[in-house]
Amino acid sequence: MTSNLAIFTRQIRSRSSEHRQAMELLAKAGLVGQMISVLRQELDSMVRVIYLLAQSTERQELLIEASVRGEKWTQEASRARVTDKEMVDLAQHLQGWTQSVYKFGCAFIHLSNLHDYNDRDPLQQLPEAERRDIIAHCRHYHGGPNVGTERFKELVPYIPSVFQKIAGNLELYVVDLEKKSTLRPAEI
Repeated sequence: MTSNLAIFTRQIRSRSSEHRQAMELLAKAGLVGQMISVLRQELDSMVRVIYLLAQSTERQELLIEASVRGEKWTQEASRARVTDKEMVDLAQHLQGWTQSVYKFGCAFIHLSNLHDYNDRDPLQQLPEAERRDIIAHCRHYHGGPNVGTERFKELVPYIPSVFQKIAGNLELYVVDLEKKSTLRPAEI
């Protein structure tokens, strides 16, 4: 019989594999909005695994079982749901870049003004602090875009490498989860 952990990690890896294939095809086709949507979905997997790693082993098992059964995650000793915001905030604390990418990606999952990216620059429609964060993180982790080129079209070529970074981090966290690891309090 396959364990819940094995099923859960298989689901994550299967989803990630499909995302890798989709990113490659979408990048070739120049379907930028869909590239960002796939990136956001991969990030969703990563923040969930980070959240699990911040839980006790017993709580991890309960949440994984709920996920495998298709149930929403709930707070300990409560029926209140674990929110995306909680998971993103925890990942932000650990990663430092998660929140800006997650928020930007959400705008491409939900119909928003950012879908008009062919005629209006989405970066210019973001609050200045968010725009700065996205550009700074892209420069720090991916080498660009150059100073003075803070437009969306200059970010587009970096989307596949941002995706690869997230997918690589996700795999490392999944391995930790398989080892039944938890984040140490100092890491949280």
